[in-house]
Amino acid sequence: MDQILTFAAVGFVAQMIDGTLGMAYGVSATAFLLSIGVSPTVASASVHAAKVVANAISGLSHYGFGNVDRFLVRRLLLPGVGGAVVGSYLLARIPGKTVMPFVSAYLLAMGLLILLKSFRPIAPNRVQTYLTPLGLVGGFLDAVGGGGWGPIVVSTLVARGNHPRFTIGSANFAEFFVALSVSGTFVLTIGLSYWQAILGLAIGGAIAAPIAAYLCRRVPLRALMILVGALIMALSLRVLFLVLR
Repeated sequence: MDQILTFAAVGFVAQMIDGTLGMAYGVSATAFLLSIGVSPTVASASVHAAKVVANAISGLSHYGFGNVDRFLVRRLLLPGVGGAVVGSYLLARIPGKTVMPFVSAYLLAMGLLILLKSFRPIAPNRVQTYLTPLGLVGGFLDAVGGGGWGPIVVSTLVARGNHPRFTIGSANFAEFFVALSVSGTFVLTIGLSYWQAILGLAIGGAIAAPIAAYLCRRVPLRALMILVGALIMALSLRVLFLVLR
């Protein structure tokens, strides 16, 4: 029970950040599991299993609060699922340290771009191009790294001018299907064993999901861009430090 409560607290905090800013559930939860000695494959499998529950409630909450752009969901969903299936299948064969420095450098640049844009007159656009490759890369890195859908998809779309609120809501809605495909692949390949982590993370995430979706709607646009940009830069710098030290 103590373990479940600990994981529930981690899941709650991770989902509050993810549901409000569109990223960091997978990164936060996976980092915690890795810090207590869980292997990368088991950590990713456990986190994605818990994300199925958290993302289902988060996606419905964002939809209910009017944060979802159906066009974005349609264009991101299938590529994201395809990339996630391939990434989860290859997880045991591709060392994460090989690709993470390049991904972190890209995210650092996107975070800086978002921060710079937040201090200029903001006129959000509706991004309609290059969504298929974005979904593929986001889904693949999400499976390989235990988290990456939000940082890649949200940071790129917001940096290109898409409205942060609708980007975050749409990415959270589509992420349910990405997490479901990753979990299904892991069930068929390695199975799921760490049920305490899965249950605790799912409970904490489910409680936080509707609260975070509401906050996403209420936070002003400029403040949301500053928070997203700062979080992306902090996460990317942390990964670069861990990989290159």
